[in-house]
Amino acid sequence: MTKFVFVTGGVVSSLGKGIAAASLAAILESRGLKVTMLKLDPYINVDPGTMSPFQHGEVFVTDDGAETDLDLGHYERFITPKMKKVNNFTTGQIYESVIRKERRGEYLGKTVQVIPHITNEIQDYIHRGAEGYEVAIVEIGGTVGDIESLPFLEAARQLALRAGRNSTAFVHLTLVPYLASAGELKTKPTQHSVQKLREIGISPDALLCRADRRIPDDERAKISLFSNVREEGVISVWDADTIYKIPQMLHDQGLDAIVCDCLALSPRPADLTVWNKLVYALENPKADVTIGMVGKYVDLTESYKSLTEALRHAGIHTESRVNIEYVDSEEIELHGTGALNKFDAILVPGGFGKRGVEGKIAAARYARENQIPYLGICLGMQVALIEYARNKAGLVHANSTEFDDNTEHPVVALINEWQNHDGKVEKRDANSDLGGTMRLGAQTCEVKPGTLAAEIYGAVVTERHRHRYEANNHYLGRVEDAGLVVAARTPTESLCEIMELPRSGDNAHPWYMGVQYHPEFKSTPRDGHPLFISFIKAALAHKQALSERKAA
Repeated sequence: MTKFVFVTGGVVSSLGKGIAAASLAAILESRGLKVTMLKLDPYINVDPGTMSPFQHGEVFVTDDGAETDLDLGHYERFITPKMKKVNNFTTGQIYESVIRKERRGEYLGKTVQVIPHITNEIQDYIHRGAEGYEVAIVEIGGTVGDIESLPFLEAARQLALRAGRNSTAFVHLTLVPYLASAGELKTKPTQHSVQKLREIGISPDALLCRADRRIPDDERAKISLFSNVREEGVISVWDADTIYKIPQMLHDQGLDAIVCDCLALSPRPADLTVWNKLVYALENPKADVTIGMVGKYVDLTESYKSLTEALRHAGIHTESRVNIEYVDSEEIELHGTGALNKFDAILVPGGFGKRGVEGKIAAARYARENQIPYLGICLGMQVALIEYARNKAGLVHANSTEFDDNTEHPVVALINEWQNHDGKVEKRDANSDLGGTMRLGAQTCEVKPGTLAAEIYGAVVTERHRHRYEANNHYLGRVEDAGLVVAARTPTESLCEIMELPRSGDNAHPWYMGVQYHPEFKSTPRDGHPLFISFIKAALAHKQALSERKAA
């Protein structure tokens, strides 16, 4: 029978509750337990797919095509199981499910209420996501005191009551701010947060106290006294220069022992060797490279969370420090590509909408003409295709119908039908709902032999997608005749998955690739990702070649 650890948050959001939950899961997994994780999001959106990255950050995509909270990316980076649709659900999904049941008459004429119907539905979703695992760590989004979170907290309280002794544990993450004017840490916000949680009927077994520094023992004792949590359960979580230090930080203070004691588990001792090796590699690089990431969400780097982590993972596995500098594509439109000349490689990530797209196209051209390693992801592949079509294939007015409905040469367009990962044929057009009308989830296709892609992936590639527009097959032949290589296509619709420039001949380039999918979603610190590792190696080689030319 699965046991549960509920992770809640207090005082303010963005304290790192997802990282803390994932780190605890990593420790428990290192002790031999079979662990999974769930994220409960209190917003009414059915999923985050239609939410602005400025509001919500990155949308993470699972193999089975779910658009989920970015914390699921942390979960996959910290533990081995792959997340699925059942690992993330929202208030919108819960209410949608309950209303459908009410319409079908499943409640037998009863008045449908938050308690018990909504809270029971939440518990059903939790049990479904946890099935087959020894321990499920359930992160409840938002902060204690938010009206939106109350049904989830009440469901957790009820589940704990029904499950009985030694079946659940509660971990509460809260803020202990340092006031410079007073020269001291303030514990009152934490005291009030725990008080609010206890009013709901939940008493935490451990407190994770976030601060910019270690919390002294006397302050921990004070928090313990006023929150009714044993002093050893008051865990100091200070700012770290890498999230991969958090598992060791929590283990050193005994959080996993407290949780195992609450759950009456006696697993083997924790072995965090892999995390210590990762931290050592991060802190002892033998080289460094600087990647220019050209996008339009550069003011909020959470929009590219999986991507920045994937680049850092590649740095771990190439013994290099990867420095990422964000370049606003609108600035390139205004001031030209001069800001790109300092980078060892250029990356254009995914995105939606017309704003800043001409700057991305200019960045792709700059990388192509100056022999700088280039990686285009999703929209980054599409802008590289548009650039090549305009400047090498003679299609001067080439564009995407996403940006120009009346473009003379729609080399990128909305594909009306495609087969999703379940084999179901979906249909979409310009008037379709934005939510759920994209090509989503993992798909497999063969890779063309002799290409750079084949060196990286081998004969087959399986990656996750999240996009509505595709390379238009009507124009691909003309672009290929001009020298661009389509290195992989989908098996059913023959849609372009990978394009690259050859490494010899008239259009030779040392490393230039665009991919329609999002490889960053499958990168982990333990294994890295072959595409990003190859990209960083190319950046290192480019930097070395420039250095040698200058020396000569």
